[in-house]
Amino acid sequence: MEQDPNISPVNPLPPVIVALALAFAVIEIAVTLGSKGLIGGPQAVGWRIALVSDYAPSGFLLDRMIETHTYTPDLLLRFVTYAFIHANFTHMVFSVVILLAMGKVVGEVFKGWAVLVVFFASSIGAAVIYGLLISSRVPLIGAMPGVYGLIGAFTFVLWMSLGLHNANRMRAFSLIGFLMGIQLVFGVLFGSTQDWIADLSGFAIGFLVSFIVSPGGWGRLLDKMRQRS
Repeated sequence: MEQDPNISPVNPLPPVIVALALAFAVIEIAVTLGSKGLIGGPQAVGWRIALVSDYAPSGFLLDRMIETHTYTPDLLLRFVTYAFIHANFTHMVFSVVILLAMGKVVGEVFKGWAVLVVFFASSIGAAVIYGLLISSRVPLIGAMPGVYGLIGAFTFVLWMSLGLHNANRMRAFSLIGFLMGIQLVFGVLFGSTQDWIADLSGFAIGFLVSFIVSPGGWGRLLDKMRQRS
């Protein structure tokens, strides 16, 4: 069989994933350089604190929004923009590495718009659940809830594949079980944080949203509902 010599041996990353990764990297590099006084002048030292203060949500903030019925665009936007703010350079790199890995796998099955829907639906939903459960002034930052949403989408793809082959579908949840176990170990050794609530919420939302945005997902979901009715 003839093969096209121009075909890349490696499937390219989805453009939406590349764009997200670049956005995370550019923002973090600028903030890191600013903190070292290399760009932005003296005020750049406080860029990270200013970003967290102005663009990240918290449980306390969500409680106040609900109590006062205040849902202004600038407050609602925080549930999206927090994903672009990281605690440090290592935090960003770790998030981007997993984003690229999961984004590549999910992007081979989902369309670009669907990948974005999974990421941002998971980010927004995870921040809301985190805020409802954790009444704290500690802000939620970082791309990990959205990345966990992509892990949820990856789990969905594996779950569907195992079902087609009549295999044990519970095997699809091995990755999230492993990751949660790692978080538990790190929490015991180095002190626990409550970010795992947002991460696990992001995973669940990503898995559930995949039923709708995956190829043929909405139609398949309606068919199953008709069969049960």
